[in-house]
Amino acid sequence: MTKTEEAFMVNSYESDILAGVWGDLDEADQARPVSELAGTLLALIDRGWIEVRRMAPWVSPSGEDGCQPGDRVPRDHLPAVLADAANWEYPDDGNWIGALTLVETEAGKKITRLSPEETAE
Repeated sequence: MTKTEEAFMVNSYESDILAGVWGDLDEADQARPVSELAGTLLALIDRGWIEVRRMAPWVSPSGEDGCQPGDRVPRDHLPAVLADAANWEYPDDGNWIGALTLVETEAGKKITRLSPEETAE
């Protein structure tokens, strides 16, 4: 797995918004055009390791407002959605509702997690 792919996988198991990936990319990748980064992300999606979702409102059991991954963005919409540079930036108002978030799939968890047997080694 490349360092760029690893950055997307870290972002997905943290369920961070897409803009969070910039902190996991090395300097060379940070200088790459969004279109190239989108190609790497799409390849991980096509492997079934990551889903792209929109953040949705959530209320905690104690009544605090927050957000959580909501509806999945359909695969056929992703090239256009990821081409929009605004989706790669943190919202100016700090409101993450509607922001793209990367979510690790069950298949992705097999890539990022060690089994108990592997951990014991």
